[in-house]
Amino acid sequence: MHHVTEPIQVNRADTVILGLGLATIQADNGSVGMRVADVDGVKVAGIMFEAGTTNSPVLMEVGPTGSAASHAANPTSLHDVFFRIGGPHVGRATNTLTVNSDNVIGDHMWLWRADHAASGVPTGWTLNTADTGLTVNGDNVTMYGLFVEHYQKYQTVWNGNGGRTYFYQNEMPYDPPNQGAWMNGATRGYAAYKVADSVTSHQAWGMGSYCYFNVNPAVIADRAIEAPTNPNVRFTNMVTVSLGGVGTINRVINNTGGTANAANQQVYLTTYP
Repeated sequence: MHHVTEPIQVNRADTVILGLGLATIQADNGSVGMRVADVDGVKVAGIMFEAGTTNSPVLMEVGPTGSAASHAANPTSLHDVFFRIGGPHVGRATNTLTVNSDNVIGDHMWLWRADHAASGVPTGWTLNTADTGLTVNGDNVTMYGLFVEHYQKYQTVWNGNGGRTYFYQNEMPYDPPNQGAWMNGATRGYAAYKVADSVTSHQAWGMGSYCYFNVNPAVIADRAIEAPTNPNVRFTNMVTVSLGGVGTINRVINNTGGTANAANQQVYLTTYP
């Protein structure tokens, strides 16, 4: 366990940061755990980033805001990098991982907000607060084996073009106390995977989103995926699940796909559009 009160700043191209024994970096006093410059070839692997009790704006940032350099020939990549808000103690972070650089590769990542107690550690809607898991602003970013779970707003927000995701697993937050506490304007709940309206190219394969609204089973998520309807924004093999029939996901993507609820707990959709 390594406590930091200012970001680990990675500025050199081709830097390798390898955690042995799943090294954990805890962001204390509202700090950021790590910032990576907009450079070629950084490799980060085998690390858990953990939120402290004071809210952090983000736990890890790859490239500063406005990054625009091409790294197609030598991309930065993240391997077995995990994020946790809560769990061993109360944790808070507005955003978890923000990718601003282009061409970044994610290889097996788990971004998680604690929403149900383990070993007596307190959790709750107003205790472990975290808006968003992954935000992608860079272009041509690729994610393999991406797990994002239990955040209080969008789980994943994809703003860059040319993005690709190969396997996405999501659980929506278990713990909205009521529908009014989990509204996105007039929309009930927040999508698990949001592709911005401005995006013109995106592809994803193997997408699963699950709900288990055990605090209030009457809560509804209007949809699991939101994306612009565009022939170059394509999704293949999607599933929504109401775990044990506790809660409802009304549509798979946009206004397409059946309802997952107590009566029909699994819904499959092969392609969109």
